[in-house]
Amino acid sequence: MSVIELPSLTIRASGTIPDYQYKKIKETILGNRYELSIVFVGPTEAQRLNKTYRNKTYIPNTLSFPLDASAGELIICRSVARAQYKKFGMTYHTYVLFLLIHSMLHLKGMAHGSTMEKLEQEYVKKFS
Repeated sequence: MSVIELPSLTIRASGTIPDYQYKKIKETILGNRYELSIVFVGPTEAQRLNKTYRNKTYIPNTLSFPLDASAGELIICRSVARAQYKKFGMTYHTYVLFLLIHSMLHLKGMAHGSTMEKLEQEYVKKFS
């Protein structure tokens, strides 16, 4: 397992960790003090987590788990992202960036809607 550990940020993946501005994105959206863990998982683990914590049986592209007001964990399933990115008119790299941003906005307490979509677009543009 690959691991990157930075102050207030840990990233884990089986295999290579994708290259993004994780720290800058996290600090922009969630702040400097927010403790964030990002984990890239396979479809079996993503589905298990979705069933265990949300009672849903499908394989999700991302899951957001707020642990408390200043800590959370993001789960991203790269194989689902690979299967979906073209449907959203993005490159694979941009779509995973979008999923990171989308999940962080959920950790910040945002729900789906036009305000969240506007912020997603602004952040994707900023960090692309």
